Amino acid sequence: MNGLSVSELCCLFCCPPCPSRIAAKLAFLPPESTYTIVPELDPGPGGGGSSAAILHGGAGAPGHWKLHLTDRADFQYTQRELDTMEVFLTKSNRGNRISCMYVRCAPGARYGISPENIILYGQSIGTVPTVDLASRYECAAVVLHSPLTSGMRVAFPDTKKTYCFDAFPNIEKVAKITSPVLIIHGTEDEVIDFSHGLALYERCPKAVEPLWVEGAGHNDIELYSQYLERLRRFISQELTSQRN
Repeated sequence: MNGLSVSELCCLFCCPPCPSRIAAKLAFLPPESTYTIVPELDPGPGGGGSSAAILHGGAGAPGHWKLHLTDRADFQYTQRELDTMEVFLTKSNRGNRISCMYVRCAPGARYGISPENIILYGQSIGTVPTVDLASRYECAAVVLHSPLTSGMRVAFPDTKKTYCFDAFPNIEKVAKITSPVLIIHGTEDEVIDFSHGLALYERCPKAVEPLWVEGAGHNDIELYSQYLERLRRFISQELTSQRN
C-alpha cells in the first residue's frame, strides 16, 4: 500500500473526499511489467505466418492481439498455452486502455458458459471486483485468495467501520454472496494481515471450510502443497456433492 503523509490525509479527507482519488492513493503498486500486448497483422494475399508490431507502432487488425512475454518473465508459455489465450483491449470510463486475456481450458473450448459452471477467483486487491460481482450474481463458487476487508482497514488497521468513500468495501458485500465461498489466507501475510481473511470468513454466510496456510505470506501461498489440495477438494468433491 502507498504510505500517506499527514498533509495528504488532510487533502483527501477534508477537501472533501473524492472516492476515485482515495482509491488511487490506496491502490497497490503494480510490479514492473514483464509482458507486452502486440497486434497481429493479417498475412495478406499469399498466406504466410502472421507478423506483429509493437503496441505503440503499426495498426494491427482491431481485436487481433497476442501476448508477448519479455526475458524478465519468471516463466514462458508454450505455444499450446498461447493458443488457448484470447487477448483483447477495452477502455475504461476515463478512456484508459486496459488489456484483458481470456484463457480457455482447451483451444476448442465452447463460449456461452452458464453461471452455474463459473468459479470466480480473486487474489489480493483482485478480490474487490470478485466480491462485487459475486454479491450481485450467483455462480458455481467463489475463491478469495489473500482478501482484504476494505481499503481503509488495510491502510489504517485500527479502522472499525466502513466509510462511504472506501472504494474496496469487501466486508460489506461478502454477506450478500449466495454462492459457496472458499477463503484462503497466509498466517504471516505481510501486505494484508491474516485478520482480514478471518473477518471475511466470519461475515460470509456461505463460506466453506477455509484454508489458513501456516507461515505463508502474501505472494507465496501457491508454493504450499495444501493450496492445490484444498482447491481440488473444493472443486471436485464439495461442489459436486452440493449439486447432487
